[in-house]
Amino acid sequence: MASQAQFRLRIYRDDSIAIGPGKVALLEAIAEVGSISAAARQLGMSYRRAWVLVDEMNRALSSPAVTTAAGGAQGGGTALTPLGAAVVQHYRAVEVAAQQAAAADIAALQQLLAP
Repeated sequence: MASQAQFRLRIYRDDSIAIGPGKVALLEAIAEVGSISAAARQLGMSYRRAWVLVDEMNRALSSPAVTTAAGGAQGGGTALTPLGAAVVQHYRAVEVAAQQAAAADIAALQQLLAP
C-alpha cells in the first residue's frame, strides 16, 4: 500500500515551533476531552510532554490557547480559549487550502517516493 503524502505546516516563533501539527492535534484533543492528561493519553504521549507543548503555545501566543482549573471536589478541567479555538480553525483551514492548491504537485512528488 502506498503511503499518503502529507502537507505539514509549522509556524515558528524565534527557534521554536509555536503552532504545528502536534500542538493543533493536542488542542483538538483537549477541546474534546476537557483535560490535558486525558488528551495526552488519547494521543499516546506523556502528560509531561503534553503540558510542555501547551506551555510552549501559551508563551508563544499573544494570550493563552488553553486555560486550566485546578482539581477539587468538582474536579479540574482544561478548555480552549477563544484564541485556542481560532488557532485550530485557522490551522485546519490553511491545511485544506494548501492541500487543494498543491494537489497536483503533491501527487507528482508522491510518485517520486520509493514504494
